[in-house]
Amino acid sequence: MRIRLLAPALLLLSACQSAPLAPIATVAQVDLPRFMGDWYVIASIPTFIERDAFNAIESYRLASDGSIETTFTFRAGALDGPLKTYTPRGFVLDTKTNAVWGMRFVWPILADYRIVDVAPDYSLTVIGREKRDYAWIMARTPAISGADYERAVRLLAAQGYDVAQLRKVPQQWISAR
Repeated sequence: MRIRLLAPALLLLSACQSAPLAPIATVAQVDLPRFMGDWYVIASIPTFIERDAFNAIESYRLASDGSIETTFTFRAGALDGPLKTYTPRGFVLDTKTNAVWGMRFVWPILADYRIVDVAPDYSLTVIGREKRDYAWIMARTPAISGADYERAVRLLAAQGYDVAQLRKVPQQWISAR
């Protein structure tokens, strides 16, 4: 008798669980030397350190040991706010595609970093994470077209992201960096 009562309850509970998300798709191949350089953060589902970021730029440089020297700079709270700089180090975890990295802010933790999309001319990229908790739309210029932005947003949505959490990062540059 108890089993007959328990079975419908278990079915009801299992129906309430959401299906696990498929692994996040990355690009087939990243040309690391072409990917290096400055990327303006156009929009993000931000981490706690970048929630009030203005003029955010992520810069990459390939180190002699194969790791990626990273410098993340932004103005905190306003376009003229204090300059913040973080220098995590990236490590390519999938050397077949170069699209999956670990980003180390604090030893020994490697944060998940996945290149979900990169334009053929390396002018625009979309970065995601397996957990779908953070994402970044970045470009070589401080502004992109509305069509490019919408395409990046659709790509994140197709990957299972809640794109309502995206925040455009104010980018206003008076002179060249």
